[in-house]
Amino acid sequence: MTLEQLRIFLAVAHSQHMTRAAAALNLTQSAVSASVAALEARYAVRFFDRVGRRIELTDAGRHFVDEARAILARVETAELSLADWSDQVMGRVRIHASQTVASYWLPPHLVRLRTLYPRVQVELTVGNTTQAAHALMQGEADIGVVEGLVDEPALMATKVADDELCLVVGIGHPWAGLHRVDVRRYGETDWVLREPGSGTRARFEEHLASHEIALQGLRVMLEEPSNESILAAVMSSDAASVLSGRAIELAVAAGRVRAIAIPHMGRAFTALLHRQRHHTRATRSLMELLVAR
Repeated sequence: MTLEQLRIFLAVAHSQHMTRAAAALNLTQSAVSASVAALEARYAVRFFDRVGRRIELTDAGRHFVDEARAILARVETAELSLADWSDQVMGRVRIHASQTVASYWLPPHLVRLRTLYPRVQVELTVGNTTQAAHALMQGEADIGVVEGLVDEPALMATKVADDELCLVVGIGHPWAGLHRVDVRRYGETDWVLREPGSGTRARFEEHLASHEIALQGLRVMLEEPSNESILAAVMSSDAASVLSGRAIELAVAAGRVRAIAIPHMGRAFTALLHRQRHHTRATRSLMELLVAR
């Protein structure tokens, strides 16, 4: 069994298609088929069922996916550990950041990292806070940068910035001229909110709970996975939302929406590291930049 065979097997398992896996690996279809066939023959086990033009993982194949991933992850960790013995900061840092952080706060820090350490390869994945924590737990990310707190003992959280959430409404909304909105009026309007799992959504739910207001009591018109789509919905309706002040800054300056302060709605951006995983020099260097800023 070779590492190349494992990589090919995982590519086929991911796409469940020989030709698409070959294209992703920049190999010929015959080479991919031969590699899988050799692995199956060597261990007298079938990884895939051929169903017409499709292939599907067998029970053995599904079990072997986890083993193959674990082996390749260990090899990758070994390679990164060796790179740490170099005199230069180099290698790869995989970052999983929540959307607000990735769009409005993190980019200058990544530019700074690449300027200082040009041999560091940066891989950024954008999701929500829950997805970032999951990626770290699964070993799919080296560092997470998210909004607020994550309740996971295996992850070490370090505050790196402050943020404020604001009510945001369109310029024609009845609240557009107000400086404050009493929470008892939240039932008067429709709402467009971030999806469950996002830090913004979680912080808004905490705000409601602190005033003994149930989210189910609000008229939630839409749940959207991005700040930009929420802004578009707010601008084209009489709905309200809650977003980071960083996310609405340009739209407010352009006069397209109105921001209304919410007292005591501050939160932290936090950097997450797994306590039990190896942190490369590239990861540590990024962490130092985030904390320093």
